Amino acid sequence: MKKIIQSFTLSILLTLSFNSFAQTETYDPSADAMKDIQSAVKTASKEGKHVFVKVGGNWCGWCKKYAKFTHEDAEISKLMEDNYVKVLVNWSNDNKNPEAMKYLGNPQRFGYPVFVILDGHGKVIHIQNSAYLESGKGCDKNKVMMFLKGWTTTAIDPKTYN
Repeated sequence: MKKIIQSFTLSILLTLSFNSFAQTETYDPSADAMKDIQSAVKTASKEGKHVFVKVGGNWCGWCKKYAKFTHEDAEISKLMEDNYVKVLVNWSNDNKNPEAMKYLGNPQRFGYPVFVILDGHGKVIHIQNSAYLESGKGCDKNKVMMFLKGWTTTAIDPKTYN
């Protein structure tokens, strides 16, 4: 009986863990994107990080591919965790988040997903067309790593190069 309870408990924990993982990449059309961005900027400022904004939607197959690819790669996940505060901004027929799109420099012109890097003050410092991070029918790890490394606080700090 004890083994059955342990197996059941493990099964529940794995399910919760999977659901938690899946929820990290679920776009919420009802979310206040500007409030989420402002909160992320505040956190990034305190932690000495940049904000990584991923614009897309639950309808976007490439958004899901990118999420799966980056979450399954430990090196990319660590790089993201160490250097960025992440925000998902929904763009869909339910909510195109016009205020956030304007604030972010209208990144939707590049398709989806599109990534916007903000500094710790909320200034847009880079908009990345995700197509340039692909190779064949998927993401290219080297391209993704170069992109992410190239926009860390350390990478853009002139003192790094003295």
